[in-house]
Amino acid sequence: MPEMKEKYVQLDEVIAKHKGTPGALMPVLQEAQNIFGYVPMDVQQIIADGLGTTLAEVYGVATFYAQFSLEPKGEYVVGVCLGTACYVKGSQKVLDKLAEVLEVPVGKTTADGKFTLNATRCLGACGLAPVMMINDEVYGRLVPEDIPGIVAKYRA
Repeated sequence: MPEMKEKYVQLDEVIAKHKGTPGALMPVLQEAQNIFGYVPMDVQQIIADGLGTTLAEVYGVATFYAQFSLEPKGEYVVGVCLGTACYVKGSQKVLDKLAEVLEVPVGKTTADGKFTLNATRCLGACGLAPVMMINDEVYGRLVPEDIPGIVAKYRA
């Protein structure tokens, strides 16, 4: 897999660029996420070794900040708002229907790598509650019955 090898070479270059700089861990993690699409344990260990810190510290930062993912994300990232306005208008039922239709628990990616299902906080579209986003596309005023048709569009 020459493509994967190239990613590890890029990671080594990123670590070398930031090594010895105070606060280097965040920018290295961000660039690692950009390179790999997520930050798996082996990448975290390489970062820890390269920056002279512990795996525990790298893991702690990677799991504290929501921007980092420890698992690969799907081609389509589905976020269902569970903020107050959406929740009172039934977003939990929409989320449950998505989990059923996609056959995946919240926070996980489908076996085919196509969808990642997430519960999110306010998406800033309270007037359209309940709301979900699939990548950058917003869907509002949802009812559970809308879900199979929307998902089918992305599966096609």
